[in-house]
Amino acid sequence: MKYLLVLLLAGLTSSAQIQKEQLNLMPWPQSVVLNDGNFTLTKNFKVNVTGNPNPRIFGGVTRFLRRLDGRAGIFFEQGFITKLNEVPTAELQINCTKSGKIGLYEDESYHLDIKQNKITINATSDLGALHGLETLLQMLQNNNASFYFPNAQILDFPRFTWRGLMIDASRHFQPVDVIKRNIDGLAAMKMNVFHWHLVDDQGWRIEMKKHPKLIELASDGMYYTQEEIKNIVKYADERGILIVPEIDVPGHGSAILTAYPEIGSKVITLTGGTSEKNIQGTAIATYGVERNAGIFSPTLDPSNPKTYQLLSELFDEVCPLFPGAYFHIGGDENEGKDWNANPKIQAFKKKNNLTTNHELQTYFTMQLVPMLKKHGKQLMGWEEILTKNMSKEAIIHSWRGPNEGVVAGQSLVDAVKKGYKTVLSNGFYIDLMYPVESHYLNDPMPKGADLSTEEKARILGGEATMWTELASATTIDSRVWPRTAAIAERLWSAENITDVENMRKRLDVVSFRLEELGLTHIRNKEVILRNVANNQNTKALDEFTNVCEPLKGYKRNKGGTEYQMYSPLTLFADACTPDAKDSLAFDAAVAQYLANKTPENKANVAAFFNKWIAMNKGLIELSSTAPLVQPILPLSKKLSEASQELLLVLDSKSTLKSDDLKSLIEQCNSKDHADVELSVYESLKKLI
Repeated sequence: MKYLLVLLLAGLTSSAQIQKEQLNLMPWPQSVVLNDGNFTLTKNFKVNVTGNPNPRIFGGVTRFLRRLDGRAGIFFEQGFITKLNEVPTAELQINCTKSGKIGLYEDESYHLDIKQNKITINATSDLGALHGLETLLQMLQNNNASFYFPNAQILDFPRFTWRGLMIDASRHFQPVDVIKRNIDGLAAMKMNVFHWHLVDDQGWRIEMKKHPKLIELASDGMYYTQEEIKNIVKYADERGILIVPEIDVPGHGSAILTAYPEIGSKVITLTGGTSEKNIQGTAIATYGVERNAGIFSPTLDPSNPKTYQLLSELFDEVCPLFPGAYFHIGGDENEGKDWNANPKIQAFKKKNNLTTNHELQTYFTMQLVPMLKKHGKQLMGWEEILTKNMSKEAIIHSWRGPNEGVVAGQSLVDAVKKGYKTVLSNGFYIDLMYPVESHYLNDPMPKGADLSTEEKARILGGEATMWTELASATTIDSRVWPRTAAIAERLWSAENITDVENMRKRLDVVSFRLEELGLTHIRNKEVILRNVANNQNTKALDEFTNVCEPLKGYKRNKGGTEYQMYSPLTLFADACTPDAKDSLAFDAAVAQYLANKTPENKANVAAFFNKWIAMNKGLIELSSTAPLVQPILPLSKKLSEASQELLLVLDSKSTLKSDDLKSLIEQCNSKDHADVELSVYESLKKLI
């Protein structure tokens, strides 16, 4: 009944929300009602907590105070909040009915009420109260003399219970500080799941005390100690974040098999010409940690009892590090080449009436269910684990779509119709370098699908997915943020919050605010550009990043061999991001000019062309003492030449034939230089 009332209020106030241009809330709450008047911040501002919350609320309130004070520069008298009802007269009163439990289906709702002399946050759990504090921070406004909160009533709760981000730490290893600052970003955006991809072909990243060979032979010395993992789990818990670890099996097995080749599926041929398996024969295949990107054949042997013995022992050591109820076992992209070539495995399939490799993998996965259940864990895996015999307790992680020749959302629909809970990642693959709107308009609830209420309830939510073949500790934040904030809104806010232009406006402010958490998505751009410029003036380079974007859809890193998993990512493409700043502004200027060819609108378009011509000259000059600038010059030259000709077109002075002009513009669609593409190409075409 409470939620129905909130939704009714949201509908009644939707027209008012559109007029609240001064608010940069993200995710947008379910209901926002602005009232007359403001609450003005002073040095005496204090917070009081009542009720029965988890102690995490005290750290959350203290961090809130420091962040608020960092913006306002007032230096509040209150330092650390350590117990209940410390300051009964405080201007901000927080009341939590119960201690929040980290996991799914917890009540995360809150009611924020801002009045002229008092602010209250009422929440069932401290998790809801933490969300309310994030909204309050986003409500902060200022004039030339003071900081204040506008008087308002906000009722809010999430649309989906699973709102996550996956970071791959196996390929480019991501240090502890990277993980922590991204957890802070998740909390700020009211997300509640961190999926930690810890094992793949390129490395095993968990300290193993009972099986040290895994870190000695398969980690390159880059792994998380068990104490570091416990510390990160605690850090996440304090911010309301559930951590779901992933060990990817039975495919993606290069790292595990580097340490334990005896459980691999590969058949080798002995010198005498006789074929021996790596199980019972005297010869065992050798494996190595993979240095490149791609899909590789090393696969665990599902017919070997030692495989399950080892996995059980690994889970016995790893599971206690993660108190959450879910464990991801991967299960994706097993091509089955080594299974097909292994006579012993084929005989095992026949003996157990398994007709396909898919059924064999289901057999394998089902052996893991009791290993995990022993530790109170529910098995989760990528969509390939879904077969008719898979345990109904498994969570299906839907990831394939048009890029993989699959109808978008089909695996998600199939899963819920067969009785499985599911999480959507297809459409949220942020490593593809797609524009933010493609993620923002991607909804876990499939449109047009004939789903019952019960089936819809099995759609837990979604997860932004960050693979790190092309993301280092220096660049990963710029690949995750700020686009993940838009995904957070899709997973939290009402289904009808879909205004892309309004989202972009708010996202600009939210992106800036995320920096206060230590995220480096803005500041590290200049770090990379200084490297490219050989520590010279980066102005021209910076301007070029505003019209260039990294190649999309895995077109960078051809064949997966241009960059290795230890390659530093410090080139021009690494400073570029999706949604290049000037491309949006230029497209708006072009649209305005084509709609009304006034001198002013013409001058706005011409200003871009003149800037790009001057930029090209600046890059040429810079390149004389900065070798890393050389690869981008051909693309800059193409843009400059097109700009010069289009200036003539604007003045009706161009002498080029139509086909020659089109050819000149078409050269700006090149994907052959420096792993970037010009984001203004489509807008340039509109002018001819």
